[in-house]
Amino acid sequence: MDDLSLFLPDAAATDALGRTLSERLAPGDTVLLTGELGAGKSHLARAVIQTRMARHGGVEDVPSPTYTLVQTYRIGEIEMIHADLYRLGDPSELVELGLDEAISGPAICLIEWPDRLDHAPADALRITLLPEGDGRRATLDGPRRLTDGIKALTHA
Repeated sequence: MDDLSLFLPDAAATDALGRTLSERLAPGDTVLLTGELGAGKSHLARAVIQTRMARHGGVEDVPSPTYTLVQTYRIGEIEMIHADLYRLGDPSELVELGLDEAISGPAICLIEWPDRLDHAPADALRITLLPEGDGRRATLDGPRRLTDGIKALTHA
């Protein structure tokens, strides 16, 4: 595991992080997105998903799963799952949503508000987004194969 801190001055920098991350994620990877409301978790997840879509022939709208809790995308041979657990009432609901199986399966999972999980994969990439000036600070903690490729974006 390796830590990396990036200053993201604007939405374009967040998109760049999402594009870079999307290129490095593999089936079975889980990304845990933490931060306050409005920190950019959904924005980053959207950039990751849309980058993968663009590589496979098209981009569609990627809404925040705030009310549905889970959105699933089939992109080529890969299933991507975007979950927003902010409104999760009880961790046992994860079983009903199928998220527990998805996390342990071959899908790429992007999970907002992961503190609502009973347990998270030990090898997950954890990204914390915090406001900093007019931008945000992204702190990444996870497998070196993911963080090393992102170091080129370091602005701090």
